[in-house]
Amino acid sequence: MKRIISQFELGDMTVAYIADDQNVGLLLTPKDMCAQVDWGKEYAVDPLVQAKVLGDGYAGCISNGLTMRNGETVAKLRYVRQNVETTAVSTTIATSFATADGQRTVHQLVFRAGDKALISHVTYANDGSDPISLEMLASVSFGCITPFEKGDTPATLRAHRLRARWSSEGRVESVPVEDLMLIPSWARYDQYSEKFGQTGSKPVNRYYPFAAIEDTKRNVFWGVQLCAAASWQIELYNKDDALCLSGGLADFDFGHWLKTLQPGESFTTPDAYLTVCQGDLETVCHRLTAMQEIPLKALPEAEDDLPVQFNEWATTWGVPTHASMTALAQSIQGRGIKYLIMDAGWYKKPGIAWDNCAGDWKVSDELFPAGLKQTADAIREAGLVPGIWFEPEVACRDSDAFHDTAHLLQRMGWPLTSGLRRFWDFRQAWVQEYLAQKMIGLLKECGFGYLKIDYNDTIGIGCDGAESLGEGLRGQIEAVQAFMARIRHELPDLVIENCSSGGQRTEPSMMALCSVASFSDTHECVQIPIIAANLHKVILPRQNLVWAVLRPQDDTKRLHYSLAATLLGRMCLSGDITTLPAFGQRIVDDAIAFYRRAVPVIKAGFSRRYGPAVLNYAHPDGWQAVVRTNAEHALIVIHTFGGELPQRVELPIPEGYNLIASFAGANAHQLRNGVFEYHPNENFEGAAYLLGRDAREREHV
Repeated sequence: MKRIISQFELGDMTVAYIADDQNVGLLLTPKDMCAQVDWGKEYAVDPLVQAKVLGDGYAGCISNGLTMRNGETVAKLRYVRQNVETTAVSTTIATSFATADGQRTVHQLVFRAGDKALISHVTYANDGSDPISLEMLASVSFGCITPFEKGDTPATLRAHRLRARWSSEGRVESVPVEDLMLIPSWARYDQYSEKFGQTGSKPVNRYYPFAAIEDTKRNVFWGVQLCAAASWQIELYNKDDALCLSGGLADFDFGHWLKTLQPGESFTTPDAYLTVCQGDLETVCHRLTAMQEIPLKALPEAEDDLPVQFNEWATTWGVPTHASMTALAQSIQGRGIKYLIMDAGWYKKPGIAWDNCAGDWKVSDELFPAGLKQTADAIREAGLVPGIWFEPEVACRDSDAFHDTAHLLQRMGWPLTSGLRRFWDFRQAWVQEYLAQKMIGLLKECGFGYLKIDYNDTIGIGCDGAESLGEGLRGQIEAVQAFMARIRHELPDLVIENCSSGGQRTEPSMMALCSVASFSDTHECVQIPIIAANLHKVILPRQNLVWAVLRPQDDTKRLHYSLAATLLGRMCLSGDITTLPAFGQRIVDDAIAFYRRAVPVIKAGFSRRYGPAVLNYAHPDGWQAVVRTNAEHALIVIHTFGGELPQRVELPIPEGYNLIASFAGANAHQLRNGVFEYHPNENFEGAAYLLGRDAREREHV
């Protein structure tokens, strides 16, 4: 017999803690649908805490190797109490469990006033007399999906994930749960898990740490996003008539993670965000990404108006010089661009490729005879903020640092080598001080105001130096993030970019340390607007740095295609801006002026994508439109791709907007009766339109 232990209304969500004879679990519903819950639905309550201690038994039922959930550790935990702390700005619900032999866990659920999602984490404490070793501890776990109908609800539930690989980030995968085999067996005997995630130090290297389950009959979504900078996993789990979802650090089976707690020690998981709502996938994603806004309050004031930047990577391709940087500064000064970033290669050794030299961080006398300060000063004299690229976590083959194995990560006693790279052991104080001197010291000495942190390989499953390879990895990335926090502390006005091969660290805990993130490494590819739109589901557009690489051979259509894509986030220019013809220069200036007007809605709004799904990003067909709205403005960004195009595209727009600006070719367009109508002319064209509610803003377009 199930019973309700407690129930809370948190914003527009209802949270119920329910119990049966064995377990206490969590049930989430939209607040205005709580009355529709079928409390008589038959299922076993899924435990709120999912943990596995070494030596305890697995759950059996053909699940060993599939999942570590619901084993002997969970069976030992007994509900103790629940404490609720409420202030004017937050509610924290702490639910405690304990075992007979002195193990104790506390699950905390935090709601901040105004949020549309909750924060979940778990602390596991060893109050016993002997060490214990955790093999799995989830940050979040809840069940009873869907609670609105008896039985196993066939053809009702869909699972949504976001897949990723280098230069193909954010692809939506939506499938019926039946396709994942998440239906109960005839005897309700076996336990089945769809476990997915990634192992390594690039958290967005296979999937994003995100999942959503949709009740298609009622348009209800349950969503989770993990704060996961290293190996992580999410499990969709089923044994009976209710689907369950849990996630957090990758466990021993998946990520070789084992954490030993001595008597008196405890461990707290990284945060997870969770939410429930009626709507669609974009609604649930918006609620989760909004949780990333709080850390932005600590960003430098220079970031308030989302400045435009120029990064010279696609200009010199790894061979910047004092002459090239000063020429760029003179070319772009006074054009509405704030940051000029010098990318990789400034440390290049004579006769050796730039990507083999990282790690020693010695300024090239050949490229910068008078040092980098002269170049940074020249950039500032042109009215721009100078920026510089570092890949601080690695040492490459032709650097002296590559052979300093005492300070590099090891695996099974061997230097951990991946292609060109080895990895500094950030857990060592020596490494932290070495990089503080080489990196923070150079930033201060030269007066750089912008730092691009790149990271072009992954540690993989883990490293030596801890109880397990996975715990070694977790400790390494924790130390990397502490070093990033140190940079911000010592240089509070510095703007930091999170790159990681473009987009492969775009998860909440890394985004909290940075102003912007490179969206992808697709510098000149046709898939740029597709990927840029995808990322609206996982990071805030104001942190989504989208590139437009400019070439003198680009015609008007190509320039509009490239530059319109940057309006899906933060504008980043690169390429041959100094040699663009006059018409190209005018288009660039028009794009910058349009972007400046669109900043308020890029900074705060709700994004919705329209158009058919793109099958092949490298050879896209069809079209795409993103409409981003807030109370004052609507921004429409449209791209066409290959194949047959529609005669017109119709986009619903809330009432009360007027067209106030455009960045487009000669395409016919009009706004009437709450519909924006656009007539495509050609394949691979781009256009953007800005709408406003204030009639005083209206201009001829």
